[in-house]
Amino acid sequence: MPKIEFSEHFLKLYDRLPAVIQDKVRKQIRLLAENPHHPSLQTKPIQGARGIYEARVDQNYRMTYERREDDTLLLRVVAQHDQAIKNP
Repeated sequence: MPKIEFSEHFLKLYDRLPAVIQDKVRKQIRLLAENPHHPSLQTKPIQGARGIYEARVDQNYRMTYERREDDTLLLRVVAQHDQAIKNP
């Protein structure tokens, strides 16, 4: 099971989200920690951003993370889809 770490940027963005989206983010982080390939996450690499992946929070929101060699996932961004992918 991978270890989850949070960038300061991720935490700032998370704090600005509506409470209902924060709840969804927490649920998806639990799934990510248990199984990064869980179907509801719909994880995929972000083109042009080597080693950075996106995971689905809901229809409109995504979070991005970096896979590290020590089986750590660094959560980088949580935002609406286009914003998250534009600056992963």
